[in-house]
Formats: sequence, structure tokens, C-alpha cells
Amino acid sequence: MLPRKLLAEFIGTALLLAAVVGSGIMGTMLSPGNAGIALLANAAATAGVLYVLIVLFGPISGAHFNPAVTLAMGLRGDLSARDALAYVLVQVVAAVAGVLLAHAMFDLPLLQPGTHVRSGAAQWLSEGVAAFGLLLTILLGSRQRPSAVAGLVASYIFAAYWFTASTSFANPAVTVARSLTQSFAGIRPADVPGFVLAQFLGGICAVPVAQWLSPAPQAPG
Repeated sequence: MLPRKLLAEFIGTALLLAAVVGSGIMGTMLSPGNAGIALLANAAATAGVLYVLIVLFGPISGAHFNPAVTLAMGLRGDLSARDALAYVLVQVVAAVAGVLLAHAMFDLPLLQPGTHVRSGAAQWLSEGVAAFGLLLTILLGSRQRPSAVAGLVASYIFAAYWFTASTSFANPAVTVARSLTQSFAGIRPADVPGFVLAQFLGGICAVPVAQWLSPAPQAPG
């Protein structure tokens, strides 16, 4: 049932953002001035919670938590246009709720327009690569090793935090929500459109590549 799937997407996306933003806040609190330690804590917490959330909610909603993933599934015919739109709306609202929850847990102002500058060709390329790799991981992993998808996604995101200049947002809903925090995980609202466009382009490019690399088995005869 769609309502059950949407609830799973809401809870999962909100908890994901609470972990992303909350771990960034905690990392900078415990290691002030040490961006490397803060990023390590942020990456580890994000990867850990992703693994848990995908295992728990994957059987219910597919555990998208990401409009780029939902779009890819729609393009493959795995999700109707109506359901995909509902998924995306819930993901964006839940992502914002997750940021507000993180702020509340650390007794910070709930709404904080982001100030972290993240712009330029290198950042956009990084987001395109991050989203492309994430979708390729999901699409190929779900076909070749479905039981390992949670671990594959968590491992990829942990690595992408470090090998991309943008620290791998790779998610339009996450990007919009992170424009509402001035914490370590934040982004300026003005930089959101470039990130989101790059993420969608990277995700869309992954769909035909995954299909070409792993074609559907031919019927005997």
C-alpha cells in the first residue's frame, strides 16, 4: 500500500538527515577546528545509519530516501509517475523535518539559512560523479547482489564523502534540507540549484549504463 511506503520513506529520510546534520554538529563540538575528524565522524555516522535504514525499510518502500533514486526507478518502470511524485514530495518534507530534529536535539535555532559556500565546476562535477556512482551501485547491486545492497550503498557513501570535493551530497532532498543549517553539513541556498541539477544528471546517466552493463536475461529458445 502506498501510504505504508510513504511512511517508510518519511521516517527513513528524516532519520538520515538527523544523522547527517547531527553527526556534523557533534563532530565539530568534540573536535573544534579539526575538519578532518569532523568529516570522518560525519561520513561514518551517515554510512552507518544508511545501512540500518536500507535493511529496515528496503522491503517496505525500496528505501529510496532520494529523489534521484526515485526518478531512476520511475525511468526503469519500477514506479508509476503518481507514486514517484508522492515519494519525492515526502522525501523533501521529511528531509527538512530531519534537519529541524537535529537542531532541536542540540538546542540550536531550528531554521538556519546555510552559509557554507559550495559552488563551481569542481563541486558540480563532484555531485554528478557522486550521484552516478550511487545509482550505479544501487542498480547493479540490486541485480547482482540484492542482499548486499545496504552494505554496498553505505560503503560507497562513506568513500564518496572523501573522494569527492563536495563531500557527496548525492541527493536532491538532502541538498534542499541542508540549505537550512549553518552546521558543518550546510550549504548556501544559492548553491542548491547547481547541486540538484548535477545530481539528477548523474543519476539519469547511470540508468542506461547500468542497463547496458547488466542486460535482462534472454528467454530460452
